[in-house]
Amino acid sequence: MKLNLILVKAQEKKKVVFQIKRMVNGGYCGRNQDEIRKHMEEVKKLGSSEVFDEIPVFFPVVRDRISLEEEIEVVGNQTSGEGEFALLIGKGRIYVAAASDHTDRDLEKKTILKSKQVTPNIFSKEVWDYEEVKDHWDGILMRAWVKDGGEKKLYQETRLAALLSPDDLMRIVKERIKGDLEGMAILSGTVSALQGVSGFSDYFEVELIDDVLKRKIGCQYRVKPIDWIKY
Repeated sequence: MKLNLILVKAQEKKKVVFQIKRMVNGGYCGRNQDEIRKHMEEVKKLGSSEVFDEIPVFFPVVRDRISLEEEIEVVGNQTSGEGEFALLIGKGRIYVAAASDHTDRDLEKKTILKSKQVTPNIFSKEVWDYEEVKDHWDGILMRAWVKDGGEKKLYQETRLAALLSPDDLMRIVKERIKGDLEGMAILSGTVSALQGVSGFSDYFEVELIDDVLKRKIGCQYRVKPIDWIKY
């Protein structure tokens, strides 16, 4: 699976091609793992069918489940996005993208792994070189929006300090896979939605904002349910 991307550097933009060999989506990837474990116990009491002994969790995803497009098709109206960052690990270079782990929430109640396969991960076309942002990583701002009745509403907002660092993500994934990380795409996991904002929307947008280098990257897409056939 090849991605045609644009590398945004301080003084220039250039086209790059990244060959994806494998992909994983992170879950429960906050830095405060004690709070995450507490939340998992609460979820268990509410009747969740899946509880994980080891966190964070990484779900393998079929490598063609990626989109750079501005529209995706879904089945039903119970799907929603998640604002995340993605790491694209090449030979001697790591790219950073803004991303959304779009998920079928009905199917997720039964099996998180399979819910990740039926809707794509959406990546920004523009990416950063990780080395250029590594020294101020924690201060990068991530925001996500949905639309409600045509009005754009802030859905998530956090500094990347709330999530595991790229180095920690790569280290943990490396410990759990066979082979090396070259060609791997890692999605970071996400943070809770802002209170009172529903993620079930026909629009989702994610942005990473670098205040130090005065730039941003993002992706935005429309969500189109398949409603043109009776079955």
